[in-house]
Amino acid sequence: MENLKKTLILGLGNILMQDEGVGVRVVEAMRDVPLPPGVDLLDGGTAGLSLLELMEGYDRVIVVDAVEAGAEPGAIFKFRPEDLAAMPNVQLTSFHQVGLMDVLQLAELVGQRPEAVIIGVQPASLNWGTELTPQLKDAVPRVIEFVLREIT
Repeated sequence: MENLKKTLILGLGNILMQDEGVGVRVVEAMRDVPLPPGVDLLDGGTAGLSLLELMEGYDRVIVVDAVEAGAEPGAIFKFRPEDLAAMPNVQLTSFHQVGLMDVLQLAELVGQRPEAVIIGVQPASLNWGTELTPQLKDAVPRVIEFVLREIT
């Protein structure tokens, strides 16, 4: 049997800014989804550099977050942190993501960087509000499918 990697599904975002909170909302929606052993869910919110401690002990981290890529709202993207330099049309949408990149670099410096993949979702609105826009509410089940495929 293949060794299973200890995996963290990490939802990031600010739930007070509509679609910016999509990562957190996806993790909330996944709480009722059966997951394989060794896979954990975590609402990382806007934790920034404190994510280093939260990711400790995981072999792999799947980050779900809003990304600005100039696409249709609800479009889903998969990339690795190191791909960002070659993707000038993709912009991370808020300060917590700068923290994510810093955290991954710090983890690498101390020899504890997990394998990481980012599942990004194009937001429709980053205005004040606690609900996702209809486009992103409709995208949540598709984002969950992406995450589940990444686990397997």
